[in-house]
Amino acid sequence: MDARDLRNCYGRFTTGVTVVTWGAKEDRSGITVNSFTSVSLDPPLILVSIDKGTKAIQALENTPFIVNILSTGQEAIAWQFAGKQQQGLQIDWSQTDIGPKLEGSLATLECTPWESFDAGDHVLYLGKVEQYEYTNGDGLMFFQGKFLNSIEVENYIGEQEVTHGN
Repeated sequence: MDARDLRNCYGRFTTGVTVVTWGAKEDRSGITVNSFTSVSLDPPLILVSIDKGTKAIQALENTPFIVNILSTGQEAIAWQFAGKQQQGLQIDWSQTDIGPKLEGSLATLECTPWESFDAGDHVLYLGKVEQYEYTNGDGLMFFQGKFLNSIEVENYIGEQEVTHGN
């Protein structure tokens, strides 16, 4: 199976964009993640999927973390935590008991580690939501390798050619 073509197929699923953050005030870290989902309400659990090739893998093992659901207007933050330096970017943080939170996010979920699972070239981290907050607004989206807002998604879709893979 052609991995690049399969990735293109996966890219047809529009997702939200999150930055998973962890660490203390003097040593904050984060990674952009679009593989995020709610798992359970009782207990409150979420899941993030992290590529094994990232530095985040070792850092997140048994570490509390925060899922920051990005709003439109936070594209530069998404790129920054995806490893593409954004010149002059000012990141506004606040520190909680769990870790660092990105100001301006549409929602945040403060999590303690629940379980982790090996999943091919990724590790799945389940987190128990200890605190959360959210506000009104539009979320940043990821579609076919691009960050978009809701208006851009509508304009971008257009006619698509069907491709088959095996």
